[in-house]
Amino acid sequence: MNELSKDSATQLEVGEEADGQRIDNFLLRLAKGVPKSHVYRILRSGEVRVNKGRIAADYRLKCGDVVRVPPIRVSASVEKPAAPPRVFDIVFEDEALIVLDKPAGVAVHGGSGVSFGVIEQLRRARPDARFLELAHRLDRDTSGLLIVAKKRSALTRLHDMFRDGGINKRYLALVKGRWRNALQHVRLPLHKYLTEEGERRVSVSDQGKQAHSIVRLVARWENFSLVEVELKTGRTHQIRVHLAHLGFPLAGDDKYGDFALNRDLQKAGLKRMFLHAAKLRLLHPLSGTEIELAVPLPGELAGFLSRLDANEKKDHDQAL
Repeated sequence: MNELSKDSATQLEVGEEADGQRIDNFLLRLAKGVPKSHVYRILRSGEVRVNKGRIAADYRLKCGDVVRVPPIRVSASVEKPAAPPRVFDIVFEDEALIVLDKPAGVAVHGGSGVSFGVIEQLRRARPDARFLELAHRLDRDTSGLLIVAKKRSALTRLHDMFRDGGINKRYLALVKGRWRNALQHVRLPLHKYLTEEGERRVSVSDQGKQAHSIVRLVARWENFSLVEVELKTGRTHQIRVHLAHLGFPLAGDDKYGDFALNRDLQKAGLKRMFLHAAKLRLLHPLSGTEIELAVPLPGELAGFLSRLDANEKKDHDQAL
């Protein structure tokens, strides 16, 4: 969005969507393409005013505030092609939030070589929406439940709930090998690093941050197990790294998986990572009402499990 003038000062009234937001973040979002250093310079110099008075960069806006923004010229070279609008399967929606069923293969936001993601496409599909922000993230190759806030007050509360463990998240994952325990707590610290090629990776390391997963066995075949993983912390790639470190890599995982197995799985019809955000339970960020949501496995994952069942039955019948 760009409501700023390059020739004269702009007067903007703060709406509910920016209530509680810091003035520096408000300006950075408003003036996409303007260097951060310039935004902070006009704040320090007093060229930005709120209700005709000078403010600091950490001032939190209130609904009804009037912000004066000086002329700002945005470089045309930073303009990106608009994301195509896309309608996603909505699992829950009210005035404060949206919970959608994200398909695999779609990033949640643009960046790192991706032009756009779910949030940009959702905004394009809903041009009248005044506020749409991701409350959390899912890996590009993970499908399932994703929360988007429609109000800043809801977003702030959701962030607090995720940080404090107030949201129960459960994933379904297919792993190589026969998982033995009906229920197992996995507490292994995780450390983020960059490869020589600049790619983000995570490993189990004593220098890492605490990470806690609870793994429950759902079903088991000769060479695979379906597990449900409850996240007590939300570290990057937590499920993938915890399970791979224990010797149970996720089927189809192209970063931490069994690459030879993945090639065989591709031939057998599994062309994505088998990780699905299946369940969410939380208190509504504004009303406090309990919300419990679930989405079934996508067709390609459910179909692969059906083929595993059929193959095991065939092997059993042949052994009789």
